[in-house]
Amino acid sequence: MNHESIRFLEEQAARRRIDILNLIYKAKTGHIGGSLSSIDVLTALYYHVMDVDKIKAGDPERDRFVLSKGHSVEGFYSILADKGFFPKEELSTYAQFHTRLACHPTSKIPGVEVSTGSLGHGLPVAVGMAIALKRDNRKSHVYVVMGDGEQGEGSVWEAAMAGPAYKLDNLTAIVDRNHLQISGNTENVMCLEPLADRYRSFGWNVVCINGNDFGEIIPALLTRVPGKPTAVISDTVKGKGISFMENQAAWHHKVPTEEQYQQAMEELEQKLKIN
Repeated sequence: MNHESIRFLEEQAARRRIDILNLIYKAKTGHIGGSLSSIDVLTALYYHVMDVDKIKAGDPERDRFVLSKGHSVEGFYSILADKGFFPKEELSTYAQFHTRLACHPTSKIPGVEVSTGSLGHGLPVAVGMAIALKRDNRKSHVYVVMGDGEQGEGSVWEAAMAGPAYKLDNLTAIVDRNHLQISGNTENVMCLEPLADRYRSFGWNVVCINGNDFGEIIPALLTRVPGKPTAVISDTVKGKGISFMENQAAWHHKVPTEEQYQQAMEELEQKLKIN
């Protein structure tokens, strides 16, 4: 990728982080840490990798995206609004009574392929989508973003067995490896390492990247190995972009105070100015 393309993606990610902060502060609820850690991958997908016009048109040849870690929905909503799936003004209704924008994505929302949030379901659904697309001879690709704490779900590993068995080279699974979940460090809750080797042992092509670096994200998302699904172990920083939230498990699900909001906004706006 050239420098100009990376700068563009960094700017979009900075804007989306501001949206995430605003959504959660106004609604007084939300999963801010994981939304901030995963937003760079979502930005890469929607602003560079996938053909969004095909998705908006419901084209059978469109790529499919599944946000398995559905609790980190705020960044996803921000992107969908920015891409014109629904009016940006609707973001202000997030988590409010009668809103479409609930705290987990549902298929009632334009641009959302499947309702998610019950952890461990996204990869099995994505495997089913990829199988169906292959049987229909579609050229579409399926992307699914999972949390690392989610890797403790048994259904993830049933799907991980199925992916290579069906030679799903039209499937890319991204693990947002921020090392923290609601109850603490993932290795203390349920040891995941060696995570990359585990996926390799199931028959996946595995790419390990810095998931907050577009220079590494884009090539990983475009990686294809004939006959094999690809797992991207995306090493990220929980709370990325807001200094006092970074690498803090307490910010898995927490609302900033007014003072914290002002400090966070200053930091994010400064990042936007730098870009």
